[in-house]
Amino acid sequence: MNTIKTKIKKLKEVSGSHSPSIATLINDIPQLEIKVDACFLSNPYATDLFMGHLEEDLIKKNRLRDVLEFYPPQNKDISAILSKSLQVNPENIFVGNGAIEVIQAVLHRFVKKKLCVILPTFSSYYEFANDETEVLYYHLHKENKFELDLFDYIKFVKDNAINNIVLINPNNPNGGYIPKEQFHTLIEELKHLDNIIIDESFIHFAYEDVDMFQVSNEELIQNYPNLVIVKSMSKDFGVAGLRAGYGIMASNKIEQLLKTGYLWNISGLTDYFFRLYSSREFQKQYDVVRKKYIMNTLMFLSEIRSVHSITVYPSKANFALVEIPEGFNSFDFTMDLLIDHGVYVRDCGDKVGLDGDFIRVASRTFEENLEIINAIKTVSQLALIN
Repeated sequence: MNTIKTKIKKLKEVSGSHSPSIATLINDIPQLEIKVDACFLSNPYATDLFMGHLEEDLIKKNRLRDVLEFYPPQNKDISAILSKSLQVNPENIFVGNGAIEVIQAVLHRFVKKKLCVILPTFSSYYEFANDETEVLYYHLHKENKFELDLFDYIKFVKDNAINNIVLINPNNPNGGYIPKEQFHTLIEELKHLDNIIIDESFIHFAYEDVDMFQVSNEELIQNYPNLVIVKSMSKDFGVAGLRAGYGIMASNKIEQLLKTGYLWNISGLTDYFFRLYSSREFQKQYDVVRKKYIMNTLMFLSEIRSVHSITVYPSKANFALVEIPEGFNSFDFTMDLLIDHGVYVRDCGDKVGLDGDFIRVASRTFEENLEIINAIKTVSQLALIN
């Protein structure tokens, strides 16, 4: 076991502030058995839905070769396809090879002077900032359950003469959510900034009514030209391997980006996904599995909260930030879950802004969630005994 832990520790070190992928772990440590991936964040029911369409449309109809052999459409052509389902003008849509490409493009091209990043959050937003950009941090506190105090945050931005902000909504790694009404207040109060970057990669898991209607802020781009909305397809549609994402922003920003690259930055399979995503029938089918997954996640989070000795923080996403028992460090806890139970969760020991020992646990299928819960219960009990 110690040998495996040492190997994983080395893989984690070379992965930087992110976790080693399942493929990397299996390739480097073939004796490691991973039953449940509760580290990376995606809706497995949506993956099933996509796979069914892919088999029917491409494999059974013998169209897969065309998707692989021929060049996909250019960036602007895919934006035109997306505009129909997003109900946003195509000139306001920038398609990315994953949301990470959109993030990097925006930070490098448009973010100057001062950038405010909350902590804890997705590390790429401060790691990818230009060297000449001054990054200021606004800290969320454990005592407040890592919830954002909106008006204190707005005051912090104004008092420090900040030009750009970035927020993930719901936030990663804690799942904190800014309701739509408060979000409107935020962008109105900060409409003087150069850029308001909002990452909505987990927005499909949030809801504000009993019908779990999808929350969307994309229409606001017409009234707030400094607004940049980033969206990953990996989480809600379970297609991280496709590398599909987009950004919604002012048309002049997109013109600048397309002049310097991003011509064929999307694969044929990703083009197929975006076309499927844009169909009304697929959206109806997806909404069913989205709600199914949300209900499944609510039950999962409720069950985890019942585990003695751990603290689960409020989340409107498909994961939970969990503080583990005192005296047990996060790396050892994650290793016990992985090596003894085959459950892979996110060790948050490297997350800047977290004071204590935390893990992030993703929701999966109903059956997989049972395995996750049982594993956490067992490891937590052993931690208390030891």
